[in-house]
Amino acid sequence: MIKKLSIGFVAISLAFASAATTYKVTFFQPSVINGTELKPGEYKVEVNNDKAVLWQGKSSTEVPVKVESTEQKNRATAVRYSDGSKVQEIRIGGTKTKLVF
Repeated sequence: MIKKLSIGFVAISLAFASAATTYKVTFFQPSVINGTELKPGEYKVEVNNDKAVLWQGKSSTEVPVKVESTEQKNRATAVRYSDGSKVQEIRIGGTKTKLVF
C-alpha cells in the first residue's frame, strides 16, 4: 500500500513539475518576436521549458525563450525592446523572472 502511494505521489509531482507557467503581458505598440509581428493588446504567455506560446484570443505564436532570474523582484511587468519594435525581454512584475527572446 505504501509503495503504491509513493509511486502515485512521484507521478503527480512530475506532472506538476512539467506544467507550463502562465503570465499576462500587454504590448502597447506593434511588437516583433522571432520575426512574428504582434498587434498591440493583452497576451497570455505560456512558458514550458525553452518555448513560449503567446496567445491573444484564439491566435497563438510559439517562440523560443530563455527564462532567467533578476537580482531583485520586478516592480511591474515591463517589455524591453531593441531596434524600436523587436522584443528583447519581458520582465514579469512581482517576480524575479525575466523572459529573454
